[in-house]
Amino acid sequence: MKETNEIYQEMKDELERRTGISFNNGGDMALRLYAVAAELSTLWAQVEWTGKQAFPQTASGEMLDMHAKARGLERGSSTAAMGRIRFEIDTARSSDITIDSGAVCLNAGGMEFFTTSSATIKAGQLYCEAPAFAKKAGAAGNVPAQSITFMALAPIGVVRCYNPSPFSGGSDGESDEMLRARILKSYANLPNGSNKAFYESVALNTDGVSAVSVVPRARGLGTVDIVISSASGLPNGNLIDSIRAKFEKQREICVDVNVLAPRTVTVPVSVAIDVDEGHDFAIVAAKVATALNEYFNGKLLGKDILLAKLGNVVFGVEGVSNYSFLQPATDIPIAYDQLPIAGTVSVTRR
Repeated sequence: MKETNEIYQEMKDELERRTGISFNNGGDMALRLYAVAAELSTLWAQVEWTGKQAFPQTASGEMLDMHAKARGLERGSSTAAMGRIRFEIDTARSSDITIDSGAVCLNAGGMEFFTTSSATIKAGQLYCEAPAFAKKAGAAGNVPAQSITFMALAPIGVVRCYNPSPFSGGSDGESDEMLRARILKSYANLPNGSNKAFYESVALNTDGVSAVSVVPRARGLGTVDIVISSASGLPNGNLIDSIRAKFEKQREICVDVNVLAPRTVTVPVSVAIDVDEGHDFAIVAAKVATALNEYFNGKLLGKDILLAKLGNVVFGVEGVSNYSFLQPATDIPIAYDQLPIAGTVSVTRR
């Protein structure tokens, strides 16, 4: 894009060439030329922006959303993680203790989780559980078990809270690049209401879904199995039910559509690394472990675990000068309905 000063200089040079008059000392004409140059520069920028928004390959933001809608697609919104929180007392009581809906609990990082319905510690019992969700939507709400341990305002008599199992199902909103890839794929694989592309498009058009495997005739003629994963890995029951309901409305006549969670394959990872001079080994090792754990997400559904790609993850961490894998020793083939998940991740010094 041409800047204002560049346009002004071109206009001034041309006018001086034609008239033989120098405008180097300023004056009214020079000011007028500069004002025109500024307007032309703004117009040039607008034309360039408009040209980019005209094609899905270069469009962004709301304009990319419009391209998606033209293909029957929608940008995936962020979803909130869900789970259950247990509330406990030390000594059984003779009367019930009620935990109201909307009770706020927090983890060590200050993330808030709200109960979605009331729960009661019955007389003679020591605890109850309530369904809850993360206040802020996104993958950050996918927290491990026993990490939600604080109460903003403890109900009378309740002494502790925690989540017995991990919170899951939280996902970040779909980025421009992710949406762009789906749009371009829709041109290459046109959904016709009955092919794999149709089922993939409908499933991926659901908030929280990261990857899909479609298997026609999985259980015989007239059947379709759809395996889905979420950003955090395994989808929760609510996500599976919502996609089933979608296909119940949109499926072909006389076709039995089943939506499933993937089978998991645990992959232990052990890697030895060298670090560059001036870098602390413990800090680099922790970053490598984090990067490897983050690599194992829902997008790996049906994809082989390749040492070359794991190596790219390790080598992409600043400070790593070399590495060698102890586990896995070779590439790991993954079936269409399998989701690799990280086992124990170990990072040692070479």
